[in-house]
Amino acid sequence: MKDKTCELCLRTPVQTTEHHLIPKQHGGAEGPTVMLCGACHRQIHVLFTNEELARFYHTPERLADHPDMKKFLKWVKKQDPEKRIVTRRSYRKRR
Repeated sequence: MKDKTCELCLRTPVQTTEHHLIPKQHGGAEGPTVMLCGACHRQIHVLFTNEELARFYHTPERLADHPDMKKFLKWVKKQDPEKRIVTRRSYRKRR
């Protein structure tokens, strides 16, 4: 549905998807979720492993506070909500 707002970048109207704040494989199937635009959802999964998401980045505030995500959000907020945003694989060293 195109009349939604992304809970991370606050762009509207955008098509949103449900993001489990704690990944399902780590017990988050029935846990809290947020509605995100495709660009923010993809960027989260490019930047963080499921283990990192479950262990620390399990709130919108913590996600938005990460330096790489802050930079992305600052940029994506300026983009047309109708435009498909391409995310690139992160070269950040994952642990």
